[in-house]
Amino acid sequence: MSKSSATSTPTLDAIVIGAGFAGLYALHHLRSKGFSVKAFDAADGVGGTWWWNRYPGASVDIPSAPFYAYTFSDELAQEWQWHDKQPGQAEVLAYLNHFADKFDLRRDIELNTRIEDATFENETSLWRLTADDGESYSAQHLILAMGTLSVSNRPDIPGIDDFSGECYHTGHWPQEPVQFKGKRVGVIGTGSSGVQAIPIIAEQADHLCVFQRTPQYCIPARNQPLDQDYQAEVQNNWQHWRNLMMNAVTGMPYPATERSALQDSPEQRFATFEKLWKLGGFPVLFGGYNDIMTNKEANESLAEFVRSKIREIVADPVTREKLMPDYMIGTKRQILDEGYYETYNRDNVTLVDLRQEPIVRVTADSIITSEQTCEIDMLVLATGYDAITGAPLRLNPVNGKGLDLSTAWQDSFTTYLGLTIPGFPNLFMIHGPESPSVLHNMPLAAELQSGWIADCM
Repeated sequence: MSKSSATSTPTLDAIVIGAGFAGLYALHHLRSKGFSVKAFDAADGVGGTWWWNRYPGASVDIPSAPFYAYTFSDELAQEWQWHDKQPGQAEVLAYLNHFADKFDLRRDIELNTRIEDATFENETSLWRLTADDGESYSAQHLILAMGTLSVSNRPDIPGIDDFSGECYHTGHWPQEPVQFKGKRVGVIGTGSSGVQAIPIIAEQADHLCVFQRTPQYCIPARNQPLDQDYQAEVQNNWQHWRNLMMNAVTGMPYPATERSALQDSPEQRFATFEKLWKLGGFPVLFGGYNDIMTNKEANESLAEFVRSKIREIVADPVTREKLMPDYMIGTKRQILDEGYYETYNRDNVTLVDLRQEPIVRVTADSIITSEQTCEIDMLVLATGYDAITGAPLRLNPVNGKGLDLSTAWQDSFTTYLGLTIPGFPNLFMIHGPESPSVLHNMPLAAELQSGWIADCM
């Protein structure tokens, strides 16, 4: 729905900020409970993070189909056919558009509308909101469904604003395809988005220079088309699978092992890891043993296995050493890749270790480190997000006593269950700090948290 031309708006039961997985479901669920509700999003379309993140290789970073989806509707589960085990950005966005159409959500969504101010009035017990076009709205309840990965982190590097070539952040990628052919590209960052984009950029660019702060333990995704017989079996028994998801710590219905890594010899552990490596995906981390994340010796056995794979894959010994992680595997967000380490065997790819030679400054056409100058035509910032708390703090709502959120959270991100904030009446969050957030199946968590919010209302 486009912006309304109305000059005044009625007071609503609830306003939802965000039209991604969380916001769309909150809108649907609250409407189904009889509440008057409207959602707002700054983007041109629904989808939230999946609308903005269009960088090369963008996909769900876990093999998740058909479970990275809403679970409440048997009909929805059975009519949507996923193509890949690890769906790409376009496939996920298509699913969210289908959901919005199926449940007639667009009539209550204002797109191209960024809410700039939110203040609670004690006199009326209402939240007063102001949009970027000056329009005002009021509601009894305010629900922040703004996404955990929606506020891009732009690095504070001297001279970065002086760069005169093309510059893109993976979190706010252009709608039109970006052309890398014949260009010298610099990528800063090797987190999830960097690892997904780097192999594709390397295939097209004249030269790619990767600037890495922390080396990663990357596990092969082995993404492939989703087995249609398996998908049909899941769809035909959806409630059974939904129950498994509801009772799983991660919200994914994957069986957990009860075996300790220390029950096996080093040779047996290596054989187990090798089998899982060939299968790919998160079973490498969680499918072999139950104590990889709780026992230092068990963790080191898997960490050393992955380091052995880096040594096996990467030909150049200097580059190989730069890629070698030296911390416990799984203590940073685990990344799945499609040919990431192999990329560094290409003649047109250079890796710069920022721990050895930090960036000094960016110029109009280069990145200068303490050791060298890398001339580039294009700069890609794969520098992540101000995650989880960034979006609420950017809005910075003010309570009835004049206290803004940034001040309330100055010492700690205090919440109740990650859903409400002390001192901020009738304000709710989905995927907020202290909730399971990115460590859980987020569409399912959005359902559960929206249900709690509706019950509270």
